[in-house]
Amino acid sequence: MDSIVVTGGAPLKGEIPIAGAKNACLTLMPATLLSDEPLTLTNAPRLSDIATMSTLLRSLGAEVSALAGGKVIAMSSHALTSTRADYDIVRKMRASNLVLGPLLARAGEAVVSLPGGCAIGARPMDIHVSALEALGAEIELRDGYLHARAKGGLKGGRVALKFPSVGATENVLMAATLAKGTTLIENAAREPEIVDLATCLRSMGAQIDGDGTSRIEVQGVDRLHGATHPVVTDRIELGTYMLAPVIAGGEVECLGGRLDLVAAFAEKLDAAGVSVEETGRGLRVARRNGRPAAVDVTTEPFPGFPTDLQAQMMAMLCTAEGTSVLEERIFENRFMHAPELTRMGANIEVQGGHATVRGVTRPEGAPVMATDLRASVSLILAGLAAEGETVVNRVYHLDRGYEHVEDKLSAVGARIERVAGR
Repeated sequence: MDSIVVTGGAPLKGEIPIAGAKNACLTLMPATLLSDEPLTLTNAPRLSDIATMSTLLRSLGAEVSALAGGKVIAMSSHALTSTRADYDIVRKMRASNLVLGPLLARAGEAVVSLPGGCAIGARPMDIHVSALEALGAEIELRDGYLHARAKGGLKGGRVALKFPSVGATENVLMAATLAKGTTLIENAAREPEIVDLATCLRSMGAQIDGDGTSRIEVQGVDRLHGATHPVVTDRIELGTYMLAPVIAGGEVECLGGRLDLVAAFAEKLDAAGVSVEETGRGLRVARRNGRPAAVDVTTEPFPGFPTDLQAQMMAMLCTAEGTSVLEERIFENRFMHAPELTRMGANIEVQGGHATVRGVTRPEGAPVMATDLRASVSLILAGLAAEGETVVNRVYHLDRGYEHVEDKLSAVGARIERVAGR
């Protein structure tokens, strides 16, 4: 099993290209199930989760090809052969549940295993189920599978989400494109990935208004056609690499970065004494003066501070001057990286959904274990500032969400390498 070895103390200088968004691409790929014509995605990230989604789509009869070194994904679902998403595939990744809405809309039925993914707390499917039931679906849970049917097809309706769930918004948005009549989604998620999905669906012929707000209206159409769509920049990868020069020192330009994707995050960096400058090619990031300052952070649905940057932000605050408090409001059990950062000399106290971080001058290198995707990269970031060598084990999580992280960081001066079987 691979490990990442980081030797801290090297300031960073240079450019880091930001890939297309993992969470957007995993949402866009199931949209191919809505049409019998080809859907092509450009600016796709090259990740193990993308390969897992490709395997799932092929199991349903879709044709999926990776072109241009994996940066282009060409798909066609002209002849679906199955409407069953098996546990052996779905257990590897939570986003697999996003085939439920498209299958119901296109085929009128679906059998989808309850999903897997990172162990960061309960992420129930009840919001997805109630949203699709509002469109006329009949869904029951048997033997770990959701058995769904829409006799006579889905029908437009009012969907009031009890929480602005990104996945539920995406599932019902795709389903509503082929439902008969008008669907109103209230308390919808507002994330950029939702806007990217709606943009792609419109290019396929869908009639959607209000994406990016909490109220989305969809007028169902009889069929969708093919399209080519560029995947939006990955705001989580962007935020991760924006933190690298803050932790290690130096200056980095994140190519393809957009301030509107990370506005709440950038505001916290500004408060911590970090310069974030828009350039013609992305965002340039550097500390203003010495160590960053402590700031308090609360995770919230977009446009608030993203939960997927909480672990990385904690790594930075471990090196800040003063005491910070992080409040996690999206997922319970998402402070599993805190004990590993403590092994590196961090001063962190966790009580329920709150973590109090008292900054230290410099962490200490240590062997640590990645517990989930974002935790794994937070430990790498901490290692950039640490005294001595940090060995991050179980980095198979990392490859689900970051392409070639060791190459991108070493290109700007980090002393980092991947070691096989350590």
